[in-house]
Amino acid sequence: MEFQKIHFQKAHFLISAPDIRHLDKHLPPESGIEIAFAGRSNAGKSSALNRLTRQKGLARTSKTPGRTQLINVFEIEEGKRLIDLPGYGFAKVPLAMKLKWQKSLGEYLQQRESLKGLVVLMDIRQPFKELDQQLIYWALDANIPVLALLTKADKLKQGARKTTLLKMREEAKNFEGDVQVELFSSLKGIGLEILEQKVTAWYGQDQASDLVVDEERI
Repeated sequence: MEFQKIHFQKAHFLISAPDIRHLDKHLPPESGIEIAFAGRSNAGKSSALNRLTRQKGLARTSKTPGRTQLINVFEIEEGKRLIDLPGYGFAKVPLAMKLKWQKSLGEYLQQRESLKGLVVLMDIRQPFKELDQQLIYWALDANIPVLALLTKADKLKQGARKTTLLKMREEAKNFEGDVQVELFSSLKGIGLEILEQKVTAWYGQDQASDLVVDEERI
């Protein structure tokens, strides 16, 4: 099925919000289509957004967790938005702040009507940790399809990353929902085409379409 081409490079910063209530004030919850990106603070979320949009500094990359406290909204074109959700799991962040971020994530995933797809980014060397799984279950409970990207895939040799991919696809069956697992590397561009196709499909028909993976490129 053909979908209208999305010009990801046109993405630009729109607003930041500390939680869903502030977001709803600026953007009606039922307007447009939002695709959210979420992941642990060291999973490469900002790098993935920058690679997708062909912009080096659209999403700020930083070792300082305070820069990812907010829900950041980027607009590609009218009615099509990318959402950069707060990073989670940063060890040095106070417990109260961690709980606040987790609450913000949960509320957004389960209450935001315009959300049509979630991209969860996980370091291929540490996939499907407890918080990652909780995030995915929140999304599935709200009937939101998930694309799980195993980031930094270039850190493993071809055989090891293929083995990890197949193992994680088996584990993903335990979610009993729409969870697609793929390899990704912002540095090498691994999985970029699949990410583009998936997000385009979500924008195009509000649901994920099955994408055939070229196993030779793994």
